[in-house]
Formats: sequence, structure tokens, C-alpha cells
Amino acid sequence: MEEKDSEKKLDFIRNHITEDVSKQKNDGRVHTRFPPEPNGYLHLGHVKSICLNFGIAKEFGGLCNLRLDDTNPVAEKIEYANAIKQDVKWLGFCWDNRLFHASDYFEQLHEWAIALIKKDKAFVCDLSFEEMRQNRGTLVSPGKNSPYRDRSIEENLELFKQMKEGEFPDGSKTLRAKINMSSPNLNLRDPVIYRILHKEHPKTGNKWKIYPSYDFAHGQSDSIEGITHSLCTLEFEHHRPLYDWFCENLEIHHPQQIEFARLNLTYVVMSKRKMLRLVDEGYVNGWDDPRMPTIQGMRRRGFTPDSLIAFSERVGLAKRENTIEVELLEHCLRHDLNKKAPRRLGVLHPLKLTIKNYPKDKSEEVDAVNNPEDDSEGSRKVPFSGELLIDKNDFMENPPKKYFRLAPGREVRLKYAYYVTCEEIVKDEKGDVVEVICTYDPATKGGDSPDGRKVKGTIQWVDAKTSVPTKVRLYDRLFSKPNPEECNENEDFIDHLNPNSLKTIENCMTESGLDQIETGIPFQLERIGYFCKDPDSHTLGDFILNRTVPLRDSWSKSNKN
Repeated sequence: MEEKDSEKKLDFIRNHITEDVSKQKNDGRVHTRFPPEPNGYLHLGHVKSICLNFGIAKEFGGLCNLRLDDTNPVAEKIEYANAIKQDVKWLGFCWDNRLFHASDYFEQLHEWAIALIKKDKAFVCDLSFEEMRQNRGTLVSPGKNSPYRDRSIEENLELFKQMKEGEFPDGSKTLRAKINMSSPNLNLRDPVIYRILHKEHPKTGNKWKIYPSYDFAHGQSDSIEGITHSLCTLEFEHHRPLYDWFCENLEIHHPQQIEFARLNLTYVVMSKRKMLRLVDEGYVNGWDDPRMPTIQGMRRRGFTPDSLIAFSERVGLAKRENTIEVELLEHCLRHDLNKKAPRRLGVLHPLKLTIKNYPKDKSEEVDAVNNPEDDSEGSRKVPFSGELLIDKNDFMENPPKKYFRLAPGREVRLKYAYYVTCEEIVKDEKGDVVEVICTYDPATKGGDSPDGRKVKGTIQWVDAKTSVPTKVRLYDRLFSKPNPEECNENEDFIDHLNPNSLKTIENCMTESGLDQIETGIPFQLERIGYFCKDPDSHTLGDFILNRTVPLRDSWSKSNKN
């Protein structure tokens, strides 16, 4: 743990904060915040920010707030706000009594807007958003001043009052900061700080007819809360001068904004706008679809909080944008589940196996280890009889030379049970094998032979009489292209959706009692992969499993020293 902590302190953000603390900046305080907009569900990129903000506060003995930056009632919903709180708690972080909303500060923000008008630092503009865009200029050419820029302070105060009272329609007027239309930074070219929206707000109702822009509310909310370090992703780097301008011109507490590279992952999109399109147009089954990189989707698929936190730490912090391989995420998940997940038996493609020398009316229980990585988990009793089901993939009539599973004349170990030898096969009218008839060695109970003979193959099985009918959903990459957002002008990211991202197997069988497992708790079907029970099991009446991740770890193998 000490080694991990020392590694954390090597990154540029922690170095910066360490220096601030040593100089007693902000009286040595460290106070961060996680400030999502409640306009969608949190995704894997937010996990990185959550871990960073809450983690740094803990490491430096400081505080971290949860603040919902709810400045846009058009896109925000209570549903999203509730999901954000649920996700942060699920990851294991606590904001105590420090849950805030930007809307909590609407009165103060309004007063500060008036203060800027009185300082001749803001004006009411009648240009439409399209006209403002045309007058804004480009990176190589300056913008044009609004014809309304030189309105008197008195006129601006009166017009802004009328805007607040709802006397003008949406889009007819804005309040803009008066900065510099020739600035090389386009964010400083008289940005909008208030716009008219006759829209009910999820928290404040119909009280307000004007709403602050994100850029205006964000930094000032940080200031009100006494935030010392405002940690943002790189897209806010060019907004920092505006963040600073507001704090300086309002003469208020000035947090330090520090930017880090956002998290990009292969085979998914990390844009809320694009995720919303996937949901609204039916390409996925909601925000919590297990193929989505949302926290809700990953939780439904069987990801654990520890695996996501470990991934975030493994990725680290960078100053340049980069894209992380999804295989690393899966590696972190497997590493966590291998230690924690209980083992169970199941077959995805059942094939009947009859033990002809096993007493017909006999049944027994065999001891099965719950987790070979954790002795404290002990063992369980699994029903066994002369009628079993194995997986079709574990039998071959004419096997190649190095095939070590069941075949005519071959002996294999039934996991936790007995050695069996295939004596006969039964085929249907199509010529497909529908049953294998075996003999067993009663002396090999538990999977070992007293005479010391060894078998090379071990296969899983379930008892035919007591096993549970199961529907299994196999999830794969949502997109077939590693970077689906990198499209040329003739492409749409939707064009790169993987048509095989979800496959459903209807007639699987799993060991007795597995259907009683708690929803969302991952376990390993031995030799197959990690799975968890889907919530649809309760609504549809079937026992439905989501494959969390296969057993094979391609990232680990390809990154060995």
C-alpha cells in the first residue's frame, strides 16, 4: 500500500498540490470537488475523476464535495441526479454532508452578474446565437464587437432585470461578459454568461427565467465552496483564462484549475451526446446496457468497484490525450474477480452423459471448492447422479492428436467427482451426437485415482435432474472499430457498431441453487468465464446470466516482461 501511495505522489497534480501545501497556500487546505452535470449517466471517464478528486482529498487530509452543476434545465433530469449519487456511493466514496448544486447559488450568481454590469464588465446583447457565432471570428481573425456592447450601465441593469422577470422570449437576449473580441483565445471573446430559458428546472422549478452559463457558474461555485484545486479534463484548458477572469474581476476566492487528460477507451464512445443517441435510437437497451461504458452498465455486467478503481490507478494521469486498450480494463476486472468470485458449474451447450454402471436410483453429493484462491470460502455440496450434462465442446467423436477432453475410449476427470470413460455414443437422425454413454471408476471420487494413474482432461458438468435452465447473454465489443469516434466525413460512428456485440444462448444449464444468487454478484462458471445474474431475471421470469468477461486474458499475456 505504501508503494502505491508513493507512486501516486509522483504525478504532476499531486506534486502541484504538495507544493501548495508546503507553501501554506489556502492555509495548507486541500478541498476538491467532483462536479458532474446531471444530463446523463456517469461513465468510465467519470470514474477516473471521482477517484482523483476523492482520492486526493483523502491523501492530503482534505475534503471533497459532490456538486451537481445543474445550469441547463433543458437537458437535466432528476433521474440522472439520483443515478450520479448512487454511482459515487457504489464506488465507495462518501461526500458526507457536502452535496451541493450549482442551482443552490443562483441568487449569488445573479448578484455577481449585476456586479459585473456595474463594473462595465458585462452587457445585454440582442444578437442571436447564430449572429454571435458569425461575429466571433476564427483562430486567425479577430471577432467583431456587438453593436450593443456600448450600452450604458443603467440600460444594461434594466434590461437584465427584465430578462430575469421573464419579459423577453427565449434566445432574444443574452448577458455577455465584456472582455476582448480580439483575444487569441476564443473563450474570451465576450462569452455569454446568462441566457433566457422559460424552462422548469428540476430543483428550482419555475423561479428562474434566466440561467447562468456553465463557464460562469462553474468557477464561482468552486469559489463559494472554498475549493482549493479545481481538477478538470483537458477540454477545459482553454477555458481556464475565463475561469480566472471571473474570479479576478469579481474579487472572490480564486481556486487553482489544473487539467489532466480525459480517459479514452477502445471500442466504445465516451461522449454523453453519442451515448444518448445510442439509447434514444435503440442501438442499446438503455443507459445500463452491459455493453455501455456507463457505471450503471458496467455494474449490471458484473464489474466491481475495486476493479474500476484499480483500472483508474493503473491508467494514471497524463497531460496529453491518449487511448487506453479495453484489454487493460478487462485484465483489472479478471485480477479482482479471480480473488473474490465464487466458482460454480455450468454448461452452455448441454450434451447428455449417462454413466451406465452407476446405480440407477442412486444420487449423492460431491464436495466442490468455492474459491481456490481463498481457502476461507470453504466448499459446497453439489448433486451428482448417473445422468449428467456436459458441454458439447468437451466431446469430439474423432479428435485430433492433442485433444485431451472426452472422446470414444478416452478417460477424463469430471471436476470434483469421478473419472469416466466414454464407451458408446448415441446419434440422432441427422447424425449428431446427442448422448455419450460412459463408465465411471467409483474409487476416483473427488477427482483422484488411488492407483496413481493420471488423466490429462478435466471437464465441467451438472446433474441432469437438479440443474437449472439458464439463459446466457454473451457480450462483446460494442464497436468493431477500436476508435469508432475517428470517422471520415462520409462516416457515422454508428456505422462501426458490432452486429455481434450481444448473443443469447437459450438452453444452458447451471448447478442447483445458482438461480438464488443475488443480482449483480459476479461468479465464475468454471472453465467458461465470469458471469452475474441480470435484473431481467426478476421481470421476465427466466434465470438470465450476463457474461462479465471471458477467462482468457489477452492483455496480461501480451504485456508480460
